[in-house]
Amino acid sequence: MIQAIGLTSTPRRDLPPLVDDLTFEARPGCVTALLGEPGSGKTTALRLMLELAPGRGVTYFRGRPLHRIPHPAREVGVLLGDVPGHPSRTVRNQLRMLCAAVGVPASRADTMMEVVGIGGLRDQRLGSLSAGMDRRLGLAAAMLADPCALLLDEPTAGLAPRERAWLHGLLRGHASLGGTVLFTTDDAKEAARSADRVVSIASGRLVADQDAADFARTRLRPRVAVRTPHAARLADVLGREARAAHRGVEIVEESGSRLSVYGSSCAEIGEAAFRHGVLVHQLADETGDTALPVPPVPQARTGAGSGVRLEARLEAAAQVRTGPHPGTAASGPRPGATGSGSADPGSGATDPAITDPRPAATGVRSAAATPPAPAAGPAAPAGAFPRRARPARDAHAVRPAPAVRRVGGPLRPVRYELRRVFGTATPYLTAVLVAVVSAATALVLARAGHTSQNRMLAAWPEPFPLPPAALGAGLLGALAFGEEYRYPALAADRGTVPRRLGLLTAKLGVCAALALLLGALAVTADAAALHLVFGPAPLRAPAEWAAPAASWAGLLVGCAWAGVLASGAFRSAVLGLAAVLAVPVAVVPLVRKVLEGPSAHPASGVASRLRALASAPLPPEADRFVLGALRVMAQPVGAALLLSLMVLLCAYAFTGLRTRVRW
Repeated sequence: MIQAIGLTSTPRRDLPPLVDDLTFEARPGCVTALLGEPGSGKTTALRLMLELAPGRGVTYFRGRPLHRIPHPAREVGVLLGDVPGHPSRTVRNQLRMLCAAVGVPASRADTMMEVVGIGGLRDQRLGSLSAGMDRRLGLAAAMLADPCALLLDEPTAGLAPRERAWLHGLLRGHASLGGTVLFTTDDAKEAARSADRVVSIASGRLVADQDAADFARTRLRPRVAVRTPHAARLADVLGREARAAHRGVEIVEESGSRLSVYGSSCAEIGEAAFRHGVLVHQLADETGDTALPVPPVPQARTGAGSGVRLEARLEAAAQVRTGPHPGTAASGPRPGATGSGSADPGSGATDPAITDPRPAATGVRSAAATPPAPAAGPAAPAGAFPRRARPARDAHAVRPAPAVRRVGGPLRPVRYELRRVFGTATPYLTAVLVAVVSAATALVLARAGHTSQNRMLAAWPEPFPLPPAALGAGLLGALAFGEEYRYPALAADRGTVPRRLGLLTAKLGVCAALALLLGALAVTADAAALHLVFGPAPLRAPAEWAAPAASWAGLLVGCAWAGVLASGAFRSAVLGLAAVLAVPVAVVPLVRKVLEGPSAHPASGVASRLRALASAPLPPEADRFVLGALRVMAQPVGAALLLSLMVLLCAYAFTGLRTRVRW
């Protein structure tokens, strides 16, 4: 059960709100259509329900607002527009990344790809998917956590009729198993054909909340569907008789053998065809553009408000693929054979974009089928699909709301971050570019001379603000949150800003590891290039390696963390990388003026005083490491980087972790 109460968007300046005091509900076991013209506020209403847009009002999902649900993705599946994913990421990698976000096993991705019929596209890039396949991927992502409710924003926009029929069949199957489905559309005929209940809005206000039958009777035009092999001849006959009787009749040729007649009746058309000797195969009264009825697929039913289990959908799909269940009518066309109830069986038309036709029958029920009966009613009819035993639930029982506040971020943040990073070629290309540029720079420095060995191995000339490895680490760090805002895979059910500290910790840890690997790769590539070109002459065994290694690691990790925090605070990868470059360009000169000035009191003996503060006795060798760390922090670059990290952490905490007032 979804209950939206008093949804009102916050207007900008003196403009009226896009959604104004909207109240409606979507019931379990039913498909609800939110109907409105473009610009009527349908998408804004969904965003208000999901707490993605500022405004007033509250939406209850089975009695709880979304910010009181610990794991929102397990309660509601969302599809808002296209699938938010990097174009170069594969379908399988995208779903596996989202599996880590919602806390389900990675094998769930393969299962859902088979359910929605994109199993053959698992290695396809997201940027190369057609509109129909993109919608299938979006549905797979929405149903990964087996949610009780589905919220879809114009899911059939730009789809072919067969794809529309398949999508509505899948939604109908979800509702038939006790789930709640709410989708938006601007097509009244589609709403009447595919939904059980239609909520009409205009200018953000509620206009009507009706059953689909009442909506079709009051809002759509009645018509007569005629199927005849002499469609053109019958159309000419009906037109001549209407003109002779001065009656307004509209005749629309749907196909070569089908007519839609508005303003007449079955009796009048049948009599006219009989008088002129025109053979008629079918006459049917319809409302609007309702498709011809197709025998319904048997359904499993559960109690209202219960979650929809993927296993039950798979059992239903298997039954449909293997033929009619014993006890069902054997006559009529085979359900799911064409994927559309209105398709002509003799046309033989196929969709070349569909590689696996089997899922077209997954959970399909025709638009003419009646809504599922509550679980408390009579037993399911003979031939219904068997379902797994589940504990009985009261339809109105609501679990007590936990005293938690919804926070964003994946349930398995480290796994999510690893799949996000290595799902594209960005880290590999960055590593190759850093190695090549570092090696070339090191060779130039060795040939010119007058450069210390440490700077030569780091490929860091004096005029350059940062070495290539540090720039690469900062770039990967800036992309950590930059991709989250450019391709908001977590935004559909958690908000635009990822707010969980676990996600921030995972990003910092993964980026630190990548930065250290980049640094090791750069030093290795530089040493190998120098040894290959100049032999062992430019390189010699260092007398002290711990302090330079610590400085090098601190620089790389600091640049990576600065990129992560800056991109999270400024919501842009470009601004995150700019913040990394601002440290040596703007902050270091300021810190150098402070540190290089005269000091009235020396800071000698800091290591011994710090060791005295420790609760446990430290070995004497610890002074060496403490002094090394203090020496690194006392350098202008280290101090500027540390200061910048503290400022960026405060900025991220202010922009990303602050809470919002709700009611």
